[in-house]
Amino acid sequence: MRTIHVTMSVTLDGVVQGPGRADEDTRDRFRHGGWGTGYTDQVMAEEIATGMSRPGDLLLGRRTWQDFSTAWGGRQDGNPFSAHLDNATKYVVSTTLDDADAWQNSILLRPTRHRPDGNVTSTIAALKAEPGPDLSVIGSASLVRTLHSAGLVDRYTLLIHPLVLGAGSRLFDTSGRYAELSLTDSTVTTTGVIIAHYRVAGHGDV
Repeated sequence: MRTIHVTMSVTLDGVVQGPGRADEDTRDRFRHGGWGTGYTDQVMAEEIATGMSRPGDLLLGRRTWQDFSTAWGGRQDGNPFSAHLDNATKYVVSTTLDDADAWQNSILLRPTRHRPDGNVTSTIAALKAEPGPDLSVIGSASLVRTLHSAGLVDRYTLLIHPLVLGAGSRLFDTSGRYAELSLTDSTVTTTGVIIAHYRVAGHGDV
């Protein structure tokens, strides 16, 4: 059985919307896009490199997959992150995409076609139950909320930035489920970002 590991940049007030670029996600007139830039340092780079060194597949929501495919797909820039994203098997969860041919090694998970009940969680639960590499979720906040509510997430790595934005989509909302998490490791970068690793209670030593 696979595990699901979520990695997410988040502010102190829980915002996860648009950390990478000003135009990344402007829904609901969000004006703080790109808030995560300027915080990367060697400590964070080493943590990210450690995560990439572990074998595994990616699980992405449609918006994140489309954004990543444009920003990272086919790049030959020597950046190990580019190569990692390009070469990894990517499962994209979408009820609207016709195919996932726009980015190599992408597999479309379309619940309405793959499962009789058309349920996203049952589709991913079935994927998780299959033998194979563990599944990593990067970004994809809406998908993460769905997975969390269904109790499918095993581990979280949260890059907690020293920012309060006061607006924007948050990682967890009132539709979530109760969960206890254990802090398994943490690192503080030179820019004040806390990289915290959590295991969800009841999910064993994963």
